[in-house]
Amino acid sequence: MTSTTPGAVIQATLDSSSLEYKHEAEGRFFVTLPGTRKLQTNCWLLVAEHALVIEAFVCRQPDEAHEEVYRYMLQRNARLYGVHYTLDSAGDIYLVGRIGLHAVTEDEIDRLLGQILEAADGDFNTLLEIGFATAIRREWGWRESRGESLANLQAFRQLVERDGPVLPMSER
Repeated sequence: MTSTTPGAVIQATLDSSSLEYKHEAEGRFFVTLPGTRKLQTNCWLLVAEHALVIEAFVCRQPDEAHEEVYRYMLQRNARLYGVHYTLDSAGDIYLVGRIGLHAVTEDEIDRLLGQILEAADGDFNTLLEIGFATAIRREWGWRESRGESLANLQAFRQLVERDGPVLPMSER
């Protein structure tokens, strides 16, 4: 009977996928998940003594509406598989999870990475709209006043149309 290590299962799963990754050290994999709203999500897969730990950065600490952002994340946690939203000591937002080493299979790795991608990419604009509304409206106003491209802000058009842009201090 042959025993395949969790690290070998992870590497085989990543090798058979089209994902970019780096095998940093034994049991440490840095994976880049491509997205549409959030262009990429960086994710660590770390084989610990008794569990596989998965951790992905979602966005920095919100500038505003902290309670609303945290309420959104807590409600969203109830619908996530294998991972949950959390904050680091700086208040930045992450998705984290932990599974027993006995559960490390190609299907489970694929499912966890899929959940990370779905959540980080799918929730990204909502988290930005709630936690960075003033900054988005200010950036929109600044670009609009200079005739610069608004292409990468179009997902937030309804925010600006509803509340109007915020002009930078120098233009008020």
